Amino acid sequence: MSDYSQKVTSSFNERMRLIRLRRKKENLRFWDEFRIIPRWLIVLVILLFLLAQGIALLVNLSAPQRGDQIFPPELKYDPVLASLALAGIVTAVSLVLAAFVFLIAYVNRDAKRRGMHVALWTLLALLLSWPFPFLGVIIYFLLREPLPYPCPQCGNSVGARFNFCPNCKCNLHPSCPQCNREIAETDKFCPYCGNDLKTVASSIEVPAQGSV
Repeated sequence: MSDYSQKVTSSFNERMRLIRLRRKKENLRFWDEFRIIPRWLIVLVILLFLLAQGIALLVNLSAPQRGDQIFPPELKYDPVLASLALAGIVTAVSLVLAAFVFLIAYVNRDAKRRGMHVALWTLLALLLSWPFPFLGVIIYFLLREPLPYPCPQCGNSVGARFNFCPNCKCNLHPSCPQCNREIAETDKFCPYCGNDLKTVASSIEVPAQGSV
């Protein structure tokens, strides 16, 4: 039983290593990623922010007419400063809520393009973030699959979990010829036995060039 659990752990660690290597090649940029959030949602959040500012201002300035105090009470004799202070508080709260809404929308769109279960991850990001703010989003970023990448042989887009390219049958998870353990495309030496993969690759390419 211990050998089996050790193999499962080793396999999981190796899979995570390969996933991390592919993530490094994604070269994601903030504004490019921000663009996958629906525009209608961005416009809606801005409109709600302006609406919240207007309601807060009207309610605060009409407080003396209702017999209430202007917020904050320390600035009750200066409505202008009180309004500015309230606007700052509303803006701070709105920024946190807007960031949360945008991140949930990002998880929804990003999970789809990565071939992950969209509804499941969106729901998890929502549910896990209520007791601990942004926890569900953080977990998603840690566990998300790499983006589909071009096949090194034919250039066809392939999923991160594919073992072979469905277009040309290229082995997407090559193995070390010495220990037969799975390696990454960028590995120069086998991480398990130390075999020089560069030498092996060059010895394979030389006959191919000579035959041409």
